[in-house]
Parts: sequence; C-alpha cells; structure tokens
Amino acid sequence: MTLPGERRAEKFAAGLCALGLLSAMIQQSPLLLVGLLTLMTLGFGCWFLLRFNNLEKVTGQLAILLFGILYIALLFGHVALLRGVPDGREWIFLVLFIVMICDTCAYFVGSAIGCRRLYRSISPKKSIEGACGGLLGSILGALLVKFWFFGHLRLVDAVILGILLGIVGQLGDLFESLLKRGANVKDSGTLIPGHGGVLDRLDSLLFAFPVAYYYALWAGYG
Repeated sequence: MTLPGERRAEKFAAGLCALGLLSAMIQQSPLLLVGLLTLMTLGFGCWFLLRFNNLEKVTGQLAILLFGILYIALLFGHVALLRGVPDGREWIFLVLFIVMICDTCAYFVGSAIGCRRLYRSISPKKSIEGACGGLLGSILGALLVKFWFFGHLRLVDAVILGILLGIVGQLGDLFESLLKRGANVKDSGTLIPGHGGVLDRLDSLLFAFPVAYYYALWAGYG
C-alpha cells in the first residue's frame, strides 16, 4: 500500500524477514528473535544507505518497511505463542469467535440503528452504536465459547476477555483503516476480491491475539 513500485526487491526481502520472525516465534526462541530483529535493522539500514533513490523520502520508506514487518509478523506470530499455552487450541478459537461475532454484531447493529459516527476521518461508515453492538457481541461470544467447549476458562475471565478483545479488535480495524487512508487506497490488496484484501480480514486479529496471549499468562493459564 505504501512503498513505491521500484522498491520491489525491498518488499521481497521484507517478506523473507517476516517469515524469519514468524519462525522464531513458532520455535519460541527469544535469542533468535532478537538476533533477527537486529540483523533486519542493520541490513535494511545499509540497504537503504546504498539504494536511497530519493533523499527526501528514504527515511519514511525505511520506517514504513520496518514497521510493516513488525505490524504483520510480530503481532501475528502471537498465534503460535498462544497455541503453546495449555488449552492453546481453545484459546485460538476463543479469539476467533470473539472477533468474528464482534464484527458481525457491529455491522448489523450499525446498519440498523447507527447514526453517530465513531471516527469520521478514519472510517466514515462506522458508528458508535455499531461499536457498542460489537462489544456486546464480543462478550456473548466469549460466554458462548466458555460454556460450549472451553470449560477451563473462568467466567470472570470470559467476560473480561470479551470486553478487552472487543475493544482492541475494533481498534485494530480502525488502525488498518488509518493505514489505508494514509496510503490513499480503498483496499489493502486484491488477493480476496470484494473483501478489501487479506489484511482487511486479519486487522482485528492482529491486535487481539497478542492481548489474549498476555492475558492468558497474566491470569495464570500459561
């Protein structure tokens, strides 16, 4: 969305770095993760030094590239970390249920009674009513998972997670809209026609998985 077409080699290298970070998180190797982050920073720093093209834009392009790797790979890598905790599969389905039900409820409530704009400059169609509906849906989704197949999850934790993930999931959606607005594009990609791109399907999850993982550790499930 943000880098110019002549930066194709850098985009490809960034994709390889992202895969490396995901691999380090899957292996749960902090040393490997820190080493890759260091190598990535030094490597791209030297790369842009030798291939700066436009001095006025090089700093922004480098920052965008490094942030893109962290935004996608580092955040999404928490799926692997969450899978590694006890009942990891249930935790992952919990996050998916909460986020999906939140999105669904926000859409239908917003379409039916939404009249007050939530954040007009970033996402003109989203409403405060829709956001509240999504939050209620998140809590209901968490309770559904708790009583359906995740009996080990305490009731109070289900409610807290419903609230937390309902909020951060919607923030993740808004943040991705911010990126698209900044890049002046309607969709993040064309791989999934009619859905705005892969990132539009993952934006809420990118924020939700890390929060769920660290909550699981903090609450004593890890």
